Amino acid sequence: MKWSEISIHTTNEAIEPISNILYEAGASGIVIEDPFDLVKEREDQFGEIYQLNPDDYPEEGVIIKAYLPVNSFLGETVEEIKEAINNLIIYNIDIGLNKVSISEVNEEEWATAWKKYYNPVKISEKFTIVPTWEDYTPVNSDELIIELDPGMAFGTGTHPTTVMCIQAIERTVQKGDVVIDVGTGSGVLSIAAAMVGASKVYALDLDEVAVTAARLNVKLNKVHDRVLVSQNNLLDGIEEQPNIIVANILAEVIIRFTEDVYRVLNSGGTFIASGIILQKKQQVKDALIQAGFEIEETMQMEDWIAIIAKKK
Repeated sequence: MKWSEISIHTTNEAIEPISNILYEAGASGIVIEDPFDLVKEREDQFGEIYQLNPDDYPEEGVIIKAYLPVNSFLGETVEEIKEAINNLIIYNIDIGLNKVSISEVNEEEWATAWKKYYNPVKISEKFTIVPTWEDYTPVNSDELIIELDPGMAFGTGTHPTTVMCIQAIERTVQKGDVVIDVGTGSGVLSIAAAMVGASKVYALDLDEVAVTAARLNVKLNKVHDRVLVSQNNLLDGIEEQPNIIVANILAEVIIRFTEDVYRVLNSGGTFIASGIILQKKQQVKDALIQAGFEIEETMQMEDWIAIIAKKK
């Protein structure tokens, strides 16, 4: 089978919404080329040594590459992708140069080439994200390993927004807690919550592709007895009152459903909100406070923010 590589030169802020657009369009994998990776200083405690080729990266902005099967609908699909990306401007998302190019690759090339972007990465005190094809030996006896196939759905576990969420989950989830993961993607946050002691985790996502991938990853990590993955739009129709709600999604969406989060959470419950670009931090904080939350902690990694808030 032949595949078409669609390459989009955009901004760091637009990575998550554009990636979501691409997966909804049927992309079978995404690669993100961010020049910041070439110079980023990683703490020894959580860091990883990478061998990166500067020629693979743009001088400014980021390049998102996705892979679509070559068929009679390809042209129409590409136009729909372009239109959806342009519509992000409505939500005040900076799409930068928004330069889109198309090229053709063979399946054999894609099947192996994209894997070079993913390596085992220690992201917190306990958690290490390991691609399914890598052999990895835990360094410490209490190390928690999450195995993921990044080719299946959006969410490799190593993006700053996800890293902060997992670090927050590690500190806040207590044994026996009930957790709801809104916009679960690959299921990585739900898996982490189950591994640190949650008795029940509801992993929700509107995207069928994400739901399928999350179920596979949940089984792969042997937490399917505690994690229930289902298709759902945010918290619509949810009656369960959890101890913790985690949402790694767009700031605009967090702002829109903070009142629902407050309503659903148990008294004294915790809301971990991430996916927030730095410029939107205050807007999200204002929405949380207006809904009745107390801000407990604001985390920052690169240009991304995560907020831990408590229901009074």
